[in-house]
Amino acid sequence: MGRQEKEVFRDSIGTINEEGKRNFIFPKKPKGKYTNYRTYLSWILLAMLISFPFIKIDGNQFMLFNLAERRFNIFGKPFWPQDFYILVISMLVGIVFIVLFTVIFGRIFCGWLCPQTIFLEMVFRKIEYAIEGDRNKQIKLNKQGWTKEKIRKKGLKWTIFFLISFFFANIFLAYFIGSDVLIQHIKEGPFKHLGTFIKLLVFTAVFYFVFAWFREQVCIIVCPYGRLQGVLLDENSINVAYDFKRGENRKKFRKGEDRKALGYGDCIDCNQCVVVCPTGIDIRNGTQLECVNCTACIDACDEVMDRIGYEKGLIRYASEKNIEEGKPFEFTGRLKFYTAVLLVLIGLLVSLIFLRNDVDATIVRLPGKMYYDEGDTIKNVYTFKLVNKTTHDYNDIDLKLIDHKGKIEMVGGNVKLDKQALKEGTVFVKIPKNELKSSHEKIKIGVYSNGKKIEEAITNFQGPVK
Repeated sequence: MGRQEKEVFRDSIGTINEEGKRNFIFPKKPKGKYTNYRTYLSWILLAMLISFPFIKIDGNQFMLFNLAERRFNIFGKPFWPQDFYILVISMLVGIVFIVLFTVIFGRIFCGWLCPQTIFLEMVFRKIEYAIEGDRNKQIKLNKQGWTKEKIRKKGLKWTIFFLISFFFANIFLAYFIGSDVLIQHIKEGPFKHLGTFIKLLVFTAVFYFVFAWFREQVCIIVCPYGRLQGVLLDENSINVAYDFKRGENRKKFRKGEDRKALGYGDCIDCNQCVVVCPTGIDIRNGTQLECVNCTACIDACDEVMDRIGYEKGLIRYASEKNIEEGKPFEFTGRLKFYTAVLLVLIGLLVSLIFLRNDVDATIVRLPGKMYYDEGDTIKNVYTFKLVNKTTHDYNDIDLKLIDHKGKIEMVGGNVKLDKQALKEGTVFVKIPKNELKSSHEKIKIGVYSNGKKIEEAITNFQGPVK
């Protein structure tokens, strides 16, 4: 029987049964080299996730995304809404990187780095295995009535799931309101900060719903990244793949049998790659929407091959061309183009970050106000807005004209610009009439601290018609 005849073609996803109802997956507990590597990496990523909101650099939270107050810290460096263009370039870099990474390595991000997979497989699923046992025990427990054993195990599992969801909800909230604020609100109690407590409960409910019930449906139904596979993958993309040339024709293993003489392949149809899959697919049917490249099937197959004395790698990381033709990975023109675009965007991003001003100045004419004619001089009224993006103060802030003669009077005198603060005020700009060449003239104003220029801004100056 050939590969084509052996494949099972589906017209629905693996988590929906023939009646259109949810088909809950009970994967066998994976073990092996790749599972160990993924576990170690997950510990590192979880440690980073938990610690980042509580690490401080020069008093700044290491990672902060406070949308309400428009405060953002990336690696301890503060960013403001005025730096939105950097965010746009960063997003473009991320998109191109994901495209390039997917074209080369398929959906490896989902299996190794995606928070959804890490939380589900490395946190919640491990707790489930510890309480309810492996696949067969879970299926048996799920089918039986509500006995004392089932109530005890399910109740314990759901309670721990809720506590973990509540814990991670606090961590995620620290990214959005700040760890110091979160700790203060916790100390003062939920009733004094009802808004924070409600947000916390919403985060907890979402976590609990996703990881206690919705689970792999997020990857299959909600996440758009899986849909990109059909567009981005080609015959050179490296995926978790079944070597059908070596594995077919499939036949149950019989000790002492000469399989090659009988025309059988190395696949002994043990079904271990299927029962261990967290999305319930058969990897032997080729690349599929549900596959998140978690490598559980590789470990399961390698264990079986090792046990019966066959070479490992029947299921492995490989491209379609590598399996069919034995050709190594090829860096195609398509990949070269994506790489060039990515390098250009990274270069632009790095340049913008290094060229970013420490102080951002915005100076505009007061709306609705005409100019004042004072004989030999013309006076305009302006409002200024100064943003200090650094972690130190600027003292004795003064504004001066750069390319015109005249003077600037700051209402209230020189000001102090505190670290990571915004300062607003009003100034009068006076310029001699003989300095003006038009009724709407561009003027350049310098921002000085202790006599040293730290920024400059360009604005319009209105005067009489020439």
